[in-house]
Amino acid sequence: MAEGEIGGEKKETEKRIVHTYPLVRNSDMNEEMRTESVEIVVTACEKHSANNEMAARMIKEQMDKKFGPPFHVVVGEGFGFEITYECKSLLYMYFAGTLAICMWKA
Repeated sequence: MAEGEIGGEKKETEKRIVHTYPLVRNSDMNEEMRTESVEIVVTACEKHSANNEMAARMIKEQMDKKFGPPFHVVVGEGFGFEITYECKSLLYMYFAGTLAICMWKA
């Protein structure tokens, strides 16, 4: 038997794409607000890479100061959502591969 074969069948290798840059999946913010928001998210996620709760808190506080309250932020892996939000205030993005960030203003 050749290497990588198990029981006569070839073992499939899973390919996983890991993005090292911020990947915006969905946003209805204007270009300037989106750019500033992505910078805030990247800074918070790099600073609190081991603690998603602290990253979400930092993002929320900075967004509230910069664009007015009340912003809501979810940072994590493997979550789903259905929200009602104020138009021109939604950002859903990935950072560092599998970390998802969803922020919106209600």
